[in-house]
Amino acid sequence: MGIPESQLEVWSHQGSIKQSAATYHSIKDALETASAAYHGKNYQVFLQGSYGNDTNIYSESDVDVVIRLDDVYYTDLTSLSPEDKAIYDQARIPATYAYDQYKKDVIKALTDRFGSDVKVGDKAIAVAANGSRRKADVIAAMQFRHYWNFKSSQDAQYTEGICFFNGAGERIANYPKQHSQNLTAKHQDSNQWLKPMVRVLKNIRSKLVDNGTLQPGVAPSYFLEGLLYNVPNDKFSSSYADAFVDAINWIQNEADKTKLVCANEQYYLLRSGAPNCWESADADTFINASIDLWNTW
Repeated sequence: MGIPESQLEVWSHQGSIKQSAATYHSIKDALETASAAYHGKNYQVFLQGSYGNDTNIYSESDVDVVIRLDDVYYTDLTSLSPEDKAIYDQARIPATYAYDQYKKDVIKALTDRFGSDVKVGDKAIAVAANGSRRKADVIAAMQFRHYWNFKSSQDAQYTEGICFFNGAGERIANYPKQHSQNLTAKHQDSNQWLKPMVRVLKNIRSKLVDNGTLQPGVAPSYFLEGLLYNVPNDKFSSSYADAFVDAINWIQNEADKTKLVCANEQYYLLRSGAPNCWESADADTFINASIDLWNTW
């Protein structure tokens, strides 16, 4: 029978906007305080995640915020020729503001404003919900550059992203602005079906978790956005039911899953053991559980 169109339409709606916006502005204001140790340096505060991409649903409460320091950057030089790498090494100027100190300064700026509501996690700095403020996760990041060529400091090509370090000291690099820009472009090209369909998938995930069919964490929102990003525009049609069936059928029967990409187009979507990719087995678990939910509704 399938999930009724009326239910899918409800699931397509965006979650809280005003409360999330107010939360973001309060976090941004705290980070941009003139008393912060990094005040006067070049940095940006911006949204990432579901609220920033307009794909948040009612059951999602977190507001994801990035503060990216641009005066210091980390690099991926694997695409440079030996000659270009030698030129880069000669031109490189070592940073004097270490990441660990920068993160401490970000934590202090947040703690000065929000006190004991601030908790440091493995990757993000969490600011707990309080009153009308929603929970926020803040990433203290530095600029990341994947260089493609380097002839001089003024003559170089690179893809710009963010990077940060987890509790084990492992560097994590990602490209949230490309992710957001590409999702928005795909949304427009699909006649504005993409983002509502992402919200439908997220609500299906919530339903599966609630009924015990799916373990929490198996299908992160970021990867669900990436999954639908790969679906051809003509699969998003005149109803949510048709769009779901056509998208899932394409993924299962037509797509080369090894070539699916994340929405930032910098990483493959499905790989095992890769920190920036969705575990292939987890993706299969989610897709198969979604199909079963559809077929047994």
